[in-house]
Amino acid sequence: MRWRDWHARRRRGVVRLTIGQWGALSVFALVAMVVAVGVGPPHGAAPRVPALRVAQARTALAALATLPTRPPHDTGYDRDAFGTAWTDASDAPGAGNRCDTRNDILTRDLEVSGQTAISSCPRAVSAGVLTSPYTGRSVVFERGRSSAAVQIDHVVPLSYAWDLGAREWPRARRTAFANDPANLVAVDGPSNQAKSDAEPAVWMPPLDGFHCQYAVQFVTVLHAYGLPVDEPSRAVLSEALAAC
Repeated sequence: MRWRDWHARRRRGVVRLTIGQWGALSVFALVAMVVAVGVGPPHGAAPRVPALRVAQARTALAALATLPTRPPHDTGYDRDAFGTAWTDASDAPGAGNRCDTRNDILTRDLEVSGQTAISSCPRAVSAGVLTSPYTGRSVVFERGRSSAAVQIDHVVPLSYAWDLGAREWPRARRTAFANDPANLVAVDGPSNQAKSDAEPAVWMPPLDGFHCQYAVQFVTVLHAYGLPVDEPSRAVLSEALAAC
């Protein structure tokens, strides 16, 4: 009943981002960039997350509405509901720069050693090295058959957002969400596959030292887009933030 009541309230009005919230997301994208590029040493080293960002995330988490558990997965979910994958034509911060979102994130998160022109980006990454924030390990990226070694993860999974209210959003807002740099991070392929569309109660990054940053990013995105959090994940996120 609690889920039904909340869902009914969502139907009566779509929450839109204010200019201030978009600004907060843009600022946070810069923080995500710094941590994704320089996650620090592996083996659970302490993250370097600004104390202000941690405090803001704790406040945001306290303000989020909660559900007992994640609602049953809506079989109506379709990736296409969030627009063409990695489209440059969206309202997301940084869009409209003539490069697809995937290459924007690769450029942001990798130590780039080569670029090439492709149909979706005149300065696409052709080679580089990623320090995966989910494991702390280095991954060599080369465009071609091995390019899947580096993948772009939606920190807040699209299907999770769909189940918790994004299905009620206008398509343009879902497309912006799917391409928002604040919700994206380049990671190693195996970690991305292991996570799939799992919420924090089910999956957290293998690298303990990244849990703080992951929780900050997850909560910040939920709060900015007016999404709730399931109660089990709330507990996991609270623990991660407390350890920052």
